[in-house]
Amino acid sequence: MRAEEIRELTDDEVRSRVAELEEERFRLRFRAATETLEDPLRLRLIRKDVARMKTVLREREREAAGAAVRGPRRTAAKRASAGKKLAARKARASATRTTKTSATRKTKGSRAAGAGER
Repeated sequence: MRAEEIRELTDDEVRSRVAELEEERFRLRFRAATETLEDPLRLRLIRKDVARMKTVLREREREAAGAAVRGPRRTAAKRASAGKKLAARKARASATRTTKTSATRKTKGSRAAGAGER
């Protein structure tokens, strides 16, 4: 079912259709566990149709509520603080990698020297 077709339906019709499809999907999943399905792709189509219908319902709810729901905006100070924290985290990670690499090289070098002496 296409989104344009769904938008032509009322909220109640969409909700009832979602319930029907979810019930059909349940039955198909149950049958799929016990036998092979004639059309296994039907499960995917049902799942996507349900998602489309729920999306249209959510769009309508958001329109009814007014403006789109957004999280709080970051102020310039918060953005700068977040940037500093990220830079510090990257610096710590870089220092950790350098230390690990140096230790690994020393170990490998001592092993190679020890192996050559034998």
